[in-house]
Amino acid sequence: MADTTLNQINPQQPNLPEEDNIQDSASKYLAQALRASFVVLQIIMVTLVVIFLISGWRTVKADEEALKMRFGKIVGQGEKRSLAPGGHWVWPAPAEELIRVPVKNNISLSLDKFWFYESERDRLRRNAGEKVTPPDKLNPIIDGYCLTRSERGQISGVSESDYNIVHTKWQMIYQISSPELFFKNVFVDTAEIEAGKNYADVAAANVKPILEAMLSDSIIVTLVNYTIDDVLYNRIGRITDQIKQRLQKRLDEIECGIKVVSVQLEDPTPPLQVNDSFQALIKASQNREKSVSKAKAYEEKTLNEAEGQSAEKIAKARAYSKEVVESAKADKQYFEQLWPEYKKRPQLVIQSIYRDAIKEVLANISAKMFIQPTKGPKGREIRVLIPPDPAAKAEKKDDESQDDTQS
Repeated sequence: MADTTLNQINPQQPNLPEEDNIQDSASKYLAQALRASFVVLQIIMVTLVVIFLISGWRTVKADEEALKMRFGKIVGQGEKRSLAPGGHWVWPAPAEELIRVPVKNNISLSLDKFWFYESERDRLRRNAGEKVTPPDKLNPIIDGYCLTRSERGQISGVSESDYNIVHTKWQMIYQISSPELFFKNVFVDTAEIEAGKNYADVAAANVKPILEAMLSDSIIVTLVNYTIDDVLYNRIGRITDQIKQRLQKRLDEIECGIKVVSVQLEDPTPPLQVNDSFQALIKASQNREKSVSKAKAYEEKTLNEAEGQSAEKIAKARAYSKEVVESAKADKQYFEQLWPEYKKRPQLVIQSIYRDAIKEVLANISAKMFIQPTKGPKGREIRVLIPPDPAAKAEKKDDESQDDTQS
């Protein structure tokens, strides 16, 4: 009894084999936990690698070309320096970077610096069709304008100091033709491209000042060689083509990779202060041109008629000349044939010629009258009237009708 109570108060210590089992279980669980952690770590590493690789995939749109930059330098040689539309892979930043440049977008640039100043109220009234009273004088500080050559210089061929003023608006459309030249020589900080903006918008904002300056210079140099009538009416297409060529030449000189698509002249107008007088001058010029054209048409008509009449008279004269020559040749041949007979019997030949002549003359006379003076103191005459032969007259009429039919 005492032993049993003693055993309950002092329990026996666990034996060594049970301690070994607990340690083995702990090691087993720890190993399993380590293996599971390693697997999770592997999955995380693989996922990060996949995300890293996917983050380097870039897409170039159909209207773009791209430049691959590696540590700030363009990669590739020849045609490979510019990447075509499609998918491309680059090392993620900061190792490599893909710069997409829109090469097929038409970018528009408006230039209003040569237009007269008008307030917002006047602009709205003018757009509504209301008449706006212009200021008394042109203010060169706020009013833009271009100078055109004087009309007198064109007529006289001598350089004149008098020029005309014209207000103009311009619209230019351009494209980026060389992405590499544009990226190198037109600085565009890609860090400025915020969300919702693209490279084209930022590039257009950066290149706008230099394009406006070059376009303005080309316009000034070109318009000074033309008259105000050329700018307003006569040679608008030629002027815009010349400005486009001059501007493209300047852009090629600085190698900016920009191609000018078109240059358009919008709303050219003379100074508002003299617009009414100018319109009256234009109307007078149009009337002058109309009168000159009418006079030229009359001149041409008169010359053509005179030429036709002179040609007709010349043709008749040539026909008459030919007829006279042929008649003279026929007479010559006739007299050459009569010459031997005339030598033998001249009186007979002369009488025969006389009778033939009388016969030919009388054949064309409708009625014949023979007058024979009588001898005596009273001097009476005997007149015999012979009417035309009806048969001969009918035969002659038939011959004339046959000739008309044949002609």
